[in-house]
Amino acid sequence: MASFQKYETKAGARWMYKYYGPIDPGTGKAKPSTKRGFKTKKEAQLHAAQTETDIHQGTFLTDKESTFEDVYLLWEKTNSPNWKPPTRRAVKSKFKKQLLPHFGKIKMKDITKKYCQEVVIKMAEKIKTVDNMKMYANQIFEFAIENDVIKTNLMKKVKIPKAEEQHYAPEEEERNFWEKHEVKKFLAIAAAECSFRDYVMFHTLIYRGPRKGEMLALGEQDIDYSQKHVALNKTLYWEDGKYYVLTSKTPASRRVLPADKKTLQLWKRLLTMQKKQQLADGRNGPIKFLFTREDGVTPLRLAYLNDLLEALIIKHNLHSVTVHGLRHTHASLQFEAGATIKEVQYILGHSDINMTMNVYTHVTKGVQEKGSNRFEDFMDKDDPITGSNVVVLGGGDIDTEDCE
Repeated sequence: MASFQKYETKAGARWMYKYYGPIDPGTGKAKPSTKRGFKTKKEAQLHAAQTETDIHQGTFLTDKESTFEDVYLLWEKTNSPNWKPPTRRAVKSKFKKQLLPHFGKIKMKDITKKYCQEVVIKMAEKIKTVDNMKMYANQIFEFAIENDVIKTNLMKKVKIPKAEEQHYAPEEEERNFWEKHEVKKFLAIAAAECSFRDYVMFHTLIYRGPRKGEMLALGEQDIDYSQKHVALNKTLYWEDGKYYVLTSKTPASRRVLPADKKTLQLWKRLLTMQKKQQLADGRNGPIKFLFTREDGVTPLRLAYLNDLLEALIIKHNLHSVTVHGLRHTHASLQFEAGATIKEVQYILGHSDINMTMNVYTHVTKGVQEKGSNRFEDFMDKDDPITGSNVVVLGGGDIDTEDCE
């Protein structure tokens, strides 16, 4: 049980409390400790109550002995219940591969700003996501401050060095999307060489632009034929041989999109085929997954389409794109068809319009040419030289040579 005491400082009255920490495995006894600096007794009491809870639950961090890994494990235990399985797995992997090898066994109090800077420089030489690693390390330092392990976040002012290539003009990026004529050619190939299920998947990705996980999570109840729309509000995730259907990452990702007549017809035909298989297998109820394996029940693995698309591209010597590039393809064709940035943002489920603008700055040649022609037509209108409403001065021809 903690005891409380008031004391005086130059800044005024403060409160402290004394308590016994966790049992020391070496001595078998609890070590007495003190926490100071509280402005009111109530503030000290609240802090003491949390300290006693942490000691009881085995999550208490001692100021002097806690290592970076100790703080990370408590941080992960505290926050991971709020993460979805993909996030949980990704965070653990990043710490295991990048941060813990550098910081793990070092006591938080012994980590210096110089060492933090050296680690960031080393990571910058090997990985492109060093800013992401700094962000995670920063969270551990802040968490350590919250738990009274350290007083200062030494990672906050560490600088990320620029990669050498950032000093030079970037080379033109390989486009990760198809233009309209390439789409037509590919869909003809897919119709001729793929199963009907696989053809419908490629068609869906190109015509509706969902994320791969969103498409594979689609079921019969997500499609409204009377209203001619489809609901994208969940995503498929595989881990350790098991699949999970998760809610979409952000509210913006949960959206209802209009579905064109051709896509609705393809979905309906595929569902009819599945209903027949369901009846033959003695099953009933709505079709849970539109795209399944041969058993008609289990959804496809996420990598299946990657492998199939790559094989078709190599076989027919097509311009190389990824499965995610088919989503880029949908966006670029939407722009070419006249859609606005805001419309494409909603279709793609981006929470931030800057994401839409950043990812899709390189659109098809058709869009660029149309934009150029629109400007030229606008400028030529009523032009005394090239426009239709030509004004002839003095009855003579205008010599355009001096204008070139």
